[in-house]
Amino acid sequence: MLALQAYFPSLRPPNCDTSKQWSNCEPLHGHKAVILYIALYIMALGNGCFRANLPPFGAEQSSENDDDDQTSNSSSSLPRWRRHKSSSYFNWLNLSTVAGNIISLIFIVWVQKNYGWAQGFALSAAVQLLGVLVLASGLLFYRNQMPRGSPLTRILQVLVAAFRKRKLGLPENEEELHQERSNENVVDEMLSHTEGFKFLDKASISIFGGSNMKWALCSMNQVEETKIVLRMLPIFISAVLAYIPIPQLLAFTIQQSNTMDTTMLGKLMKNNINVSPVTLIAVPMVMQMVFLVIYDRLFVPFARKMTGYRTGITPLQRAGVGFMVVSLGTGTAALIEKRRKRIARQYGLIMDDHQVPMSIMWLGPQYFSIMITDVFTYVGLLEFFNIEASRGMKSLGSAIFSCVLGLASFLGSVLVDVLNKATSSTGTNNIGWLGGNNLNKNYLDHFYWLLSILGLVGFFNYLYWAKSYVYKRNKLIRMEDG
Repeated sequence: MLALQAYFPSLRPPNCDTSKQWSNCEPLHGHKAVILYIALYIMALGNGCFRANLPPFGAEQSSENDDDDQTSNSSSSLPRWRRHKSSSYFNWLNLSTVAGNIISLIFIVWVQKNYGWAQGFALSAAVQLLGVLVLASGLLFYRNQMPRGSPLTRILQVLVAAFRKRKLGLPENEEELHQERSNENVVDEMLSHTEGFKFLDKASISIFGGSNMKWALCSMNQVEETKIVLRMLPIFISAVLAYIPIPQLLAFTIQQSNTMDTTMLGKLMKNNINVSPVTLIAVPMVMQMVFLVIYDRLFVPFARKMTGYRTGITPLQRAGVGFMVVSLGTGTAALIEKRRKRIARQYGLIMDDHQVPMSIMWLGPQYFSIMITDVFTYVGLLEFFNIEASRGMKSLGSAIFSCVLGLASFLGSVLVDVLNKATSSTGTNNIGWLGGNNLNKNYLDHFYWLLSILGLVGFFNYLYWAKSYVYKRNKLIRMEDG
């Protein structure tokens, strides 16, 4: 739809010069706006379905939850390569995603720039169609789990049933609680009974002559599924708060690169190499791909021998490394931005938005910290919410992870708006620290220091909840065979 709208002049707004005031450009109205918003919402819907289902679907192909170990609750019968492959999947999933981003940043952007937006959108649609065909070619070989209804419905059933029986006492013998139905044993993993959230166990109390409907009586396995989700809530909330600086650091680093000298290696080569800011983003992505391979093939086997964990370090530990690095990265960014503004002041560029004579290579530490957070925090949280969610709620785990990214970006935008309003009386021309289009007049270094403090507080808050978290099944994380 976007390709068609970009191709036909009757569906586009009138041409305007975007280098001048944006007020000169006419916004879309009527059926043109309808087509645009429908296309954007369809993309958002597809992206949501993709993010929620692809990680658990791929992990299911190498999952340790085979039919032969459902009753034993152990993965020791599986060969070591199978268990290690399951933990490596999320590294390679992130690597393939980064590879796709690099192709889009370089090749598709080049097509849009040289041939037009219509051709770029059409090429994107063709690549998406090719990906769907490749995925569909393996339908006969995939291991699929049949849907059994919404995970949220299963959780609500437990909450409603427990509330309806809130005045009842729990039996002394937990075996008297309603156990898993036989038709559910085939699909779900059997979860051991845990002591936390005892009030939810009342949902499994079977009353003589009472209703056996799902909203009145739930199995113990369904109750344990709900407990897992509730245990993950503190990790979810603390991860959202700690993740806020990450998208802000990336967004403002790109803005900084637009104001700096993009000629690289000028002192080492006779001809300067001019690298656009968009292309520069591909450099840390390539580094991220290399680092992911090094992490999966070198670090994990080495750490596995030291810690005894199949993943080298636990997913929560891995995410914590990224949260710690982003706090250091934003502090470093504040120092670099202070230097950039000092150079802009020396050359009389504070009131102008001209390029500052400072090499874009100074932003290397910021891009490096972004790369580290993607390797550790992004993959660590993705793996955690997928392996901790029960087998019947894997898509919910991926959806929770996507909510971490979305809420962190949203709260970061709210932070920028609130900060601009709060500092409008102290900023230049009453526009706030980050207002206007001239980064040289802003107080981005102050904002970076604020992000560094927020990141540090978020890291320690996350660390507290991560240390107290108990994994649903330690034997699936700890190596049984040394």
